[in-house]
Amino acid sequence: MKLSRRTLLATTAALTATTTATAGAAPQGRTLRTGFERLAQDGYAILHGERVGVVTNPTGITRDARHIVDVMHADDRVNLTAVFGPEHGFRGTAQAGGSEGRYDDPATGLPVYDTYLKSGQALADIFTASGVDTVVFDIQDVGARFYTYIWTLYDCMAAAALAGKRFVVLDRPNPVTGRSAQGPVLHKEFATFVGREPISQAHGMTVGELARLFDGEFLTTPVPLDVVRMTGWKRSAFHDTTGLPWVPPSPNMPTPDTALVYAGTCLFEGTNLSEGRGTTRPFELLGAEGIDGRWAAAANELSLPGVRFREAYFAPTFSKFQGKTVGGVQIHVHDRAAYEPVRTGIALLVTARRVWPGFAWRSDNWIDKLTGSTRVRTLIDAGAGTDDVVADWQAELAAFRAVRKEYLLY
Repeated sequence: MKLSRRTLLATTAALTATTTATAGAAPQGRTLRTGFERLAQDGYAILHGERVGVVTNPTGITRDARHIVDVMHADDRVNLTAVFGPEHGFRGTAQAGGSEGRYDDPATGLPVYDTYLKSGQALADIFTASGVDTVVFDIQDVGARFYTYIWTLYDCMAAAALAGKRFVVLDRPNPVTGRSAQGPVLHKEFATFVGREPISQAHGMTVGELARLFDGEFLTTPVPLDVVRMTGWKRSAFHDTTGLPWVPPSPNMPTPDTALVYAGTCLFEGTNLSEGRGTTRPFELLGAEGIDGRWAAAANELSLPGVRFREAYFAPTFSKFQGKTVGGVQIHVHDRAAYEPVRTGIALLVTARRVWPGFAWRSDNWIDKLTGSTRVRTLIDAGAGTDDVVADWQAELAAFRAVRKEYLLY
């Protein structure tokens, strides 16, 4: 029997779905199945009879590293008709602050629509123009409020509600665990694309849980929402225990180690120090011209849990201090279960300001957008220590944790 290319691909996709749903038991002794794996295993039943569009990027892959768009396009059981690309694009060709624009995907022929920096009615109009009935979301998050893909999720949910579309989230693990929420909570007047709503700096949730939180607490018009849950995921699991491949969600998030520190050290985007962009260890290397070993020594004196600091020198190939050799620290996490990324980020800001006379906030006070209020900046400027800064947000964090608890799935 001679099979057509599409039939052959569909057969392969079905075998892939079965294999990926059963293979790769996580080291903790439980088989983890992502939302997509469970969707495919069920024959895409919840999408039957609907025209489907997918919001995704290069992280939307199967356990054997095939992109879900390619798998779904080759499968007659689902009618995939459009793709929506966020920041960096669907296939991931754009750097930070960029997108791929509107084009037809060469691999599948599917129309790809650009969602980056689009929200509200403008994004709803894109969903309407695409002709889809259901919008599916599958993007790997990294657990930090200011990582923009969760706000792409939020904006797409709000736009789907406006356009009268159904919304389906295919859940994936939080790579830095879902154990707890940490850090300051955004004040609504500081809402931007690095934080639309009042959640904590490290939210400790999956994208499926966040979707439930957004729909239940923040969307003006609720959206018809389905979350395809994972099975076999434990909240204490780090990414390397899941059996899933790591794909950089963006160019400056190369490894799970980057994600582990990001919720704290991304705060250095709000300063005149390099946050390590343009190096092979973004967000693990921090520094500026004129800094020496006194910064690492001051940070080590704090005996922060799970982490040590090494005096380091590096020359970024782009971004701040491009082509210049700068001094600073490299973060070495030796006990990730004990490590507190947000406390560590605050401690590094406090010590950098004390040991380096050149320390300054960005002139636009971007730090306030990252932390969610003026409090961190003004407390540090007033000479507050790490414990004082962390203590300042505890009441708001406790209130958020109480709300968050209502939306957890695992």
